[in-house]
Amino acid sequence: MEHSLQLYQYHVWANNEIFKHLKQIPEVYSQEVKSVFSSVKEVLYHMYQVEYVWLRAISGDPFNEIVASAQKLKEEFNEKDIDGMEESFLQLSEKYKAFINSQEDMNGSTSIQHPHFGTLQTSYAELIQHVVNHGTYHRGNITAILRQLGYNGKATDYIFYLYAISQS
Repeated sequence: MEHSLQLYQYHVWANNEIFKHLKQIPEVYSQEVKSVFSSVKEVLYHMYQVEYVWLRAISGDPFNEIVASAQKLKEEFNEKDIDGMEESFLQLSEKYKAFINSQEDMNGSTSIQHPHFGTLQTSYAELIQHVVNHGTYHRGNITAILRQLGYNGKATDYIFYLYAISQS
């Protein structure tokens, strides 16, 4: 399997594990906390928004169009419950998988234009790695919030994914 696809599948697995865990304790989804984010819902929204932006960017969409469409997401997501949020993540993951599968060479060079940071020459594989790392970081925020609220987190390290797929 192509490495970028496996990493992305890990990311999807880890997000699914978080959603399964949160559904067992739905009262924490929107509960306000004093933390880096004000709630688990806000962390998930941030994760989704960033993943949405990066998919549009690696697909070659102009930055101004990406920003305009990403700003509209906030209103849409304010009304989503945990099931709606999970469904949005699943739909976005299918688009990512389709993108990855459509690439002949994930290590090929691509150029990302950003109005503040300039032009970045990188590969699709590196950008997928960034999306996965970003998700890992913020799943840690969710675990910290859950612990702050008196709940256990969910183990989503890459090694647990490898064990899970080896047993299926």
